[in-house]
Amino acid sequence: MDSLTGNKNHLMKSFVRLAKIIFLLIPALLLLSLSCGGTNNRPLAAQKIPVSSFFSEKQFNDLFPQRDKFYTYAAFIKAVNQLGHIKIKVIRRSVSVYQITRADKSTGKSVVVRQDEDWNEDWAKKKPDSSYIVDYGSFCSEMSLLTDKKELAAFMANIAHETRHGENGKYNDGLMYIHELNTSLPYIADNDNYPPVPGKKYYGRGPLQLSYNGNYGYASDCIFGDKKVLLNNPDLVQTDPVVAFEVAIYFWMTPQTLKPSAHDVMTGKWQPKATDIAQSRKPGFGMTINIINGAVECGQGDTMFNMNDRIGFYQYFLKKFGVTDPNCACSCGNMGAYK
Repeated sequence: MDSLTGNKNHLMKSFVRLAKIIFLLIPALLLLSLSCGGTNNRPLAAQKIPVSSFFSEKQFNDLFPQRDKFYTYAAFIKAVNQLGHIKIKVIRRSVSVYQITRADKSTGKSVVVRQDEDWNEDWAKKKPDSSYIVDYGSFCSEMSLLTDKKELAAFMANIAHETRHGENGKYNDGLMYIHELNTSLPYIADNDNYPPVPGKKYYGRGPLQLSYNGNYGYASDCIFGDKKVLLNNPDLVQTDPVVAFEVAIYFWMTPQTLKPSAHDVMTGKWQPKATDIAQSRKPGFGMTINIINGAVECGQGDTMFNMNDRIGFYQYFLKKFGVTDPNCACSCGNMGAYK
C-alpha cells in the first residue's frame, strides 16, 4: 500500500507540473497563432512565397518558346529579387504634387528621391494629402499561392501581348520584341520633374513597352533612386535584361495618378469607387488591360482584337499554371478608359 501511494503521489505531482507547463504555453501559442495570421489567407512578409518557388525556368521557357534570347529566366528572377528590396512611400498633395521616399530594405536606408517644386507652397499645403506604399517585394508574392499564380499569369499575359510577333492564336509568340518596331517617334511630353534629355528618345522598350520621358524618370527614381539613370540612358531598358524586367515590374506594381496598380487589382486590394462603378470598372483581368492600354482597347465592346489577345494569353497561361479564374471579369469592353 505504501509503494502504491507513493506512485500515486509521484504521478499526481507530475500531472500538476505538466498542467502548469501547458497553462504557461497556451498564451504563447495563441500569440504565435495571431502573429502568423491565424486563419487569414494572406501570408505575412516573412511567409511570402518566392516566385522562383512556384515558377521554374522550364515553365518560363515553355511559356515563351520563340522569345528573343535577350529575355531569360535568370534575368527575370534577378529582377524580382533585386527590386524586391525596394519599397517606396508616395505622398500626394492636390492632384499632382508629389513626394516620393525610397527605402532599401537590405540596408535600411531611406531617401527622398522626389519632392516637387510646389510641395511647400501654401496652396499645396492646404490641400489634403493622400499616401500609399508600394513594396516591390510583394510582386506575385503577397497573397495565397492561387492568387499569386493568377497575378503571375496576368503579368505574363500582358508582357506576352506587348512583345508578340504573330497572331496565330497559339499564344507561343511572346517576348519576341525588345522595343517597338517604330523607333522614329521620340515619345516626349512636357514634364517639370522628368524633362527629356536632348537627343534621347523614349519610345516603347522592354516587356511592357515603357514609353514617354515621364514614365522613364519615375521608373528610374523608384528602381535606382536617381531619375537621371534612365532619362540619360533610356536604351538601358533594351540592353540590360534585368533592368528591362525591373521596369516592367515597376509599372505593374506602381499606381498612377488616377489609376490603381495592376498588382492591387489582381490581389483584390483595389475596390472600385463610385466613379469607377459608373464607368463599369471592376476587379479582374480586364482592369489590368484598362490600366495598361485602356484608351486604345477598352470601352469598345468585346470584339477588340488586342483585348481578346491579352485575354487569350491569360487563359492559356492559367492552364499552364494549373489554376483557374472562373470569375475573372476578363473583358474591358464595357469599361470607361481613364482620361
